[in-house]
Amino acid sequence: MSYFNNTGSWWSRIPPVVKNLIMINIVMYIATVIFGNVMYEKLALFPFNSPLFRPYQIITHMFMHGGFWHIFFNMYTLFFFGCILENIWGGKKFLLFYLVTGIGAAFCHSGVLYLQEIHALRTAGEIAYTQILATPTVGASGAIYGLLLAYGMMFPNNQLQLIFPIPIALKAKWFVIIFGGIELVTGLTGMGGNVAHFAHLGGMLFGYFMIVYWKKKGKMYF
Repeated sequence: MSYFNNTGSWWSRIPPVVKNLIMINIVMYIATVIFGNVMYEKLALFPFNSPLFRPYQIITHMFMHGGFWHIFFNMYTLFFFGCILENIWGGKKFLLFYLVTGIGAAFCHSGVLYLQEIHALRTAGEIAYTQILATPTVGASGAIYGLLLAYGMMFPNNQLQLIFPIPIALKAKWFVIIFGGIELVTGLTGMGGNVAHFAHLGGMLFGYFMIVYWKKKGKMYF
């Protein structure tokens, strides 16, 4: 059974919510290239207790990206998994899942940042604390990891072809476990640099609870 629409041009085959999400992200990326830091200052997500924080950033940061490869891999993954899931769930349920996992990721990331703020005040002083408050977070990765988790739960034995860093075929369930494990280890050890690992894990966590809830209520599909 195919979950892709195989009629018409490749663009017309993309379901509407995925298509519009990709278009919005591209438009926002182009605007960021043109207008620069003002976009990040207004639309990126800042810590909740930062003077730069605005409530709408919980949504807008999901459509901002830090560079070409950041948006490229997020949109590629959105296309790959999103088309399948939207065709199964329908547009409304897919959009709900996407937004809830993205927002859930933002709250998880913000909670971790708050703990880092407390640690910075106790160990590194006011300068380090101020730097955290002024650091923006951008990207759809929380929602993207939620989609990856959903695909892995719904099609655990489907083979996925991993291209980076090495070409290898893995069942979806192992793909999810490996990526989740990498995010947890790098997040706890700080090896991942400026990547918001706990936002990725937050997206997976909220996605897991949504899938479990829908399965329990018999509302997994349309």
